[in-house]
Amino acid sequence: MKISHYKQTDELHVKLSGELDEHTSAYVRTSLDGLTECGGIKRLYIDMSELSFMDSTGIGVLIGRYKRLKPRGVAIFLKSPTAAVDRVLGLSGIYEIMTKAG
Repeated sequence: MKISHYKQTDELHVKLSGELDEHTSAYVRTSLDGLTECGGIKRLYIDMSELSFMDSTGIGVLIGRYKRLKPRGVAIFLKSPTAAVDRVLGLSGIYEIMTKAG
């Protein structure tokens, strides 16, 4: 799993590359929490265009970040998920609480 990021005004853009599963979920969770700790973020964009696989553990990571960030008024956007990842996200119902972008 590779994570890259950049901040643009009040937006944090994070790109996930590889697989988000039980073996990488702790790393992704810790990384996202660290990146979002700084104040001033209103939107988090998670680019999934290079995420080749995600299971239910990955859904748990996303929901956990949603629960942490929603009280702070931070919206999460899931950007360009691959077809396989989009299927998992759609079946999970996560698009009801996070917006699909791109």
